[in-house]
Amino acid sequence: MVAAQLKISTDLRSFMPAPTTPDQQLLMDQVGEGPGSRLLLVAIDGGNDTDKAALSRGLAASLRKDPAFTQVVNGDFDMGMLDAGLLPYRYLLSPTLDDTAMDEAFLADQLQQRLDDLGSPAATLLKGWLPRDPTLEVLKLVERWTPAHSPEVRDGVWFSSRGEALLLVQTRGAGFDPGAQGDAIDRLRTAFSALPHNAASHLTLSGPGFFTVTVNAQTRHEADWIGAISTVGFVVLMLAAYRSFASLIFGALPVATGALAGVTVMLLFFTEVHGITLAFGFTLLGVAQEYPIRLLSHRRAGESAVASVRGLWPLLLTAIASACIAYLAFYASGVGGLKQLAVFTITGLLAAGFSTRYVLPYLLPATARDVADTPGLGPFRQWLDSLPRPRWLPLPVILAVAAMLALAPGPFWQNDLSALTPLPRDLLATDARLRGELGAPDVRYLLIVQAPTADGVLAASTALEPVMSNLVAKKALDGFDLPSMYLPDLATQRARQARLPDRLALDTALDGALQGMPFRKDLFAPFVADVQAARAAPLLTPDVFARSPLGQRLAAMLARRGDHWVGLSTLSGVHDPAAIDHAVGAVGVDARLLDLKVSSESLVAAYRTRILHAVLAAAALLLVTITLALRSVRRAWHVLAPMTLATFLVLAVERIAGIPISLFHLVALILAAGLGLHYALFFERDTGDPAEQRRTLHATVVCVISALLVFGMLAWSSIPVLRAIGLTVALGVAFHFCLSILMAPHARQE
Repeated sequence: MVAAQLKISTDLRSFMPAPTTPDQQLLMDQVGEGPGSRLLLVAIDGGNDTDKAALSRGLAASLRKDPAFTQVVNGDFDMGMLDAGLLPYRYLLSPTLDDTAMDEAFLADQLQQRLDDLGSPAATLLKGWLPRDPTLEVLKLVERWTPAHSPEVRDGVWFSSRGEALLLVQTRGAGFDPGAQGDAIDRLRTAFSALPHNAASHLTLSGPGFFTVTVNAQTRHEADWIGAISTVGFVVLMLAAYRSFASLIFGALPVATGALAGVTVMLLFFTEVHGITLAFGFTLLGVAQEYPIRLLSHRRAGESAVASVRGLWPLLLTAIASACIAYLAFYASGVGGLKQLAVFTITGLLAAGFSTRYVLPYLLPATARDVADTPGLGPFRQWLDSLPRPRWLPLPVILAVAAMLALAPGPFWQNDLSALTPLPRDLLATDARLRGELGAPDVRYLLIVQAPTADGVLAASTALEPVMSNLVAKKALDGFDLPSMYLPDLATQRARQARLPDRLALDTALDGALQGMPFRKDLFAPFVADVQAARAAPLLTPDVFARSPLGQRLAAMLARRGDHWVGLSTLSGVHDPAAIDHAVGAVGVDARLLDLKVSSESLVAAYRTRILHAVLAAAALLLVTITLALRSVRRAWHVLAPMTLATFLVLAVERIAGIPISLFHLVALILAAGLGLHYALFFERDTGDPAEQRRTLHATVVCVISALLVFGMLAWSSIPVLRAIGLTVALGVAFHFCLSILMAPHARQE
């Protein structure tokens, strides 16, 4: 039933904090919906140039019919860029008449050029357009809408310097939606496979959407094999520790119950469950595996499981409550994805804990082996008890932590999200090369234009065009793409409309221009009709323009934000951002250069601050809870001191190794602290019974080995996020175990 209702989300923005500045809000929008994030860079290689050009044209034609793509550009002359119903508007969209009148001289020059064109290889392409568009305004618009620094054109399509046929493809789906991007890439590959081609022909893809799919697949692959190996290792560990298949099977039920309960409660509170929530949630729920392990290890020979769990329950309940308090930090962070994570883990821990108390004891076999008699366990416990435990032990640990943190190289915090990418360097190099060849937009910079109305944005964009062209001439950037290049503001359209001649004036100018030309006047009747239609047509608005094939492209660049409108202009080949920002600021419109990298780093810093504040609040609540549960400040110290010292020791070791601390390290530290809290709670419990102390050691060792098995494997992952979590938790488990033993009160030698 849960699986039938479960709706999984893949929008990564769910795991980012609510933006607090306009730039951060724009960053969040651009992460998934921005024009740059939805671009796929495509290269076709293999075979001769003729074959590659044919494949490029065939693939472009196929993708233009697919609703999953909003734009496909490959250098060919695509007259379909402008809808047939909007063709008369070409005179309002094109800047040709801004400084030129449609008079006899202009028409004569244009007709002479067309006459020359008819004797060139382009005659076949232009002949059909000559009666309706002798000035080739459509071609001028196509060129205007093509990237400024386009690749070399061979056989009518783009080619790279390496001889690959190139295409730019814009998807309809969000750039960081793995599902939508995966579907688009599958459609693209299917369309290519359906074309006739030789075995040597192949596709190379790049772009944010392709990276999203690649990272998703790579992460899932590594998580699967790490999970498989860890599962086998855990099964072997449980069989070796308890020598019972029943204990293995029934011991897994509390965690399974917790997972099911967590998902069920999330379905009640959230319309969608994020995939990352499930992935991290099942990882964090690993803490609950300690509950059945404690029951299995602390059970005495001849004692029923029900009696055993009754004795354990007060301490187990304290451990459960403490872990839930620690995970409350996720909910207090205010981030949607982390709120889901908190609901899942807290519900799961409670369900696992209470099922261990009230269900599992009735399922276990009536008799069980006493693990206190495990060979080698006694001598191991005696050796641990013989270790020196001076009262001043925390002091050298604190000094070591302070020294390592002070001497650690590099920045303390990792704010650069790109450093967490698991993409191989060759893929990143390929992306940079194709982006340079195609003149594709820079994914770091955006030119932001704001105004109260959409037309105000277009007017400001129009004012920026000459400034941006001047910056291109000065080599500050290679190219730009402004909303006004697709749809001019109403005042500009009105001025161009006023410059169009009436029928009588146009007939007179055309008569004069045709003198000495081999063209008949009636051939250009469609041209005359379009000019007259343009003179009388209502001005184009974004809503009307949306009907054209370029409507989606403009929609991605022009959006309403609250009580104002925002224009998003992409830039390519940014060489001097300071010069661009200065020049734009001097125009007198509300425009600025947005550095998405800087905005993302500020957002990450704000995110981290919120989590740290939540962790501090949870730590204070945890201190109160442990003190009340143990009814002693001294006993609470013996539980919380090793956990705190071990947490800072993990930080210090990772920093002295040159590892900057990311958000994922913080999540892992909270998980490790939850595990360490359990170790300290049970080691602090002084029963005075050596056999019971051996049972405590047995349970803790099984928990430590199982945690090291899982997270030690993650520490070897090639995925930076998985590696950060694995290394942090593995180090944390080791340090928590050692310090919990060394600071246990009943074993201290005075």
